[in-house]
Formats: sequence, C-alpha cells, structure tokens
Amino acid sequence: MSTNLQSISTDQKHLAHDMRTLISDVEALLVHAVNDAGVGYSDARSRLEKSLKSARHELETTEKALIEKARHARRATNDYVIGHPWESVGLGAGFGAAAGILVGMLICRR
Repeated sequence: MSTNLQSISTDQKHLAHDMRTLISDVEALLVHAVNDAGVGYSDARSRLEKSLKSARHELETTEKALIEKARHARRATNDYVIGHPWESVGLGAGFGAAAGILVGMLICRR
C-alpha cells in the first residue's frame, strides 16, 4: 500500500511540475510577445494573465488538498495497522495469496 501511495504522490508531483512549467512557458511567451503587440493584444493579454493567475491558484490549492489527503490516508492506515496488527497481517497474507493464485492461473494458461 505504501508503494501505491508513493506512486500516486510521484504522479501528482510530476503533474504539478508539468503545470508549473506550462504556466511559466506561457508567461514567458507573453513577455516576449509584447514587442509585437497591437491594441487588441493588450486586452487578450490581460485576460490570459488573469486566467494564468487563476490556474496557478487552483493548482496550488489542489496540490495542498491532495497532499493533505495523502497524509490523512497514511496516518489512518498507520493507526489501523498499529491498532490491529494481526488483522493487518491476515489482510496482507490474503492479498498476497490471491495475487499468487492469479499469477499461477495466468502462467498455467500459457
């Protein structure tokens, strides 16, 4: 389960990084395009800047919420395992056995 949470966390970090890169690239494009700007461009630029600011805020809010949810899930899982060690071992063994049976069935088909 920890590996799964780490994978989700890694995917979220990559997504957040990609979004930040995209926003930075668009901002750089806006700065460089000012030299070629016409009258109508300034209005479009203003709207785009507002959209980018909103997108950045939304990304930061979403990122904080996802991190908090992941921390909460980690704490809840840890508390359950500490409070119910034998049940946790049984669940782990059950899932491991089920995975083994499934892999065995797939191998036998070949």
